[in-house]
Amino acid sequence: MNVTPVPDLPEIREGDDLAALIDERADLDSADVVCVASTVVSKAEGRAHDLDAFPAGPRATEIADRLAEITGEEKDPRFAQAVLEESTDLLIEAPFLLTETRFGHVGVNAGIDRSNVPGSDILLLPKRPDESARRLHDALSVPVIVTDTCGRPFRHGQRGVAIGKAGLPASHDWRGEHDRDGRELGVTVESIVDELAAAANLVLGEGSGGEPVAVVREFELDGFAGSDELFRDVETDFVRQALREWSYARD
Repeated sequence: MNVTPVPDLPEIREGDDLAALIDERADLDSADVVCVASTVVSKAEGRAHDLDAFPAGPRATEIADRLAEITGEEKDPRFAQAVLEESTDLLIEAPFLLTETRFGHVGVNAGIDRSNVPGSDILLLPKRPDESARRLHDALSVPVIVTDTCGRPFRHGQRGVAIGKAGLPASHDWRGEHDRDGRELGVTVESIVDELAAAANLVLGEGSGGEPVAVVREFELDGFAGSDELFRDVETDFVRQALREWSYARD
């Protein structure tokens, strides 16, 4: 497998034809997978905003005040308001905000970014990343993954994950197949799109010199049972259920 960044993309702005900009710079084959950072998808879709667009309500002000007290740093209640408006569930409200976005992704601050947003204060995640991926897939005629970076429970550091996809299954379902000793696999479901997103993130980078799009080549997509499920449902997400019963207490 080969993963290569797409070079020389310009600063993306609202209304830009992202698919055309990628197609002009990448000689794509039908077997390729294009991984696109959510930041450029959001910019093209007009998801950059000033904080003044989110006047803080009482709940946001309360959250910001408590976080400021805990961290010793000033917190803008307008940012907390933006997080609340982009979320359907607030799983943790201290010492940071962990939320479920309106499309099902769980992440810190609803995935709102404050870096690399020239001319604006914040950048929201794409409103419907699967639909964003579908539009790019239809234009480019190759599978597309919309990626983001987020932390992981019990692990240090961040990695690339998929928040939207089109043209490929989300996972490889190994259940019913057998291991090398002949034992039937009963629980293994491999998240293909997350693994490809993580591989892409290695070459995309996180700093000022990073590129927002990568092409994965020579990855075999055929020949396995797939699933389109990307996010765990609440009924089987026992960590999320436990978080509902947990509250932060300072020592």
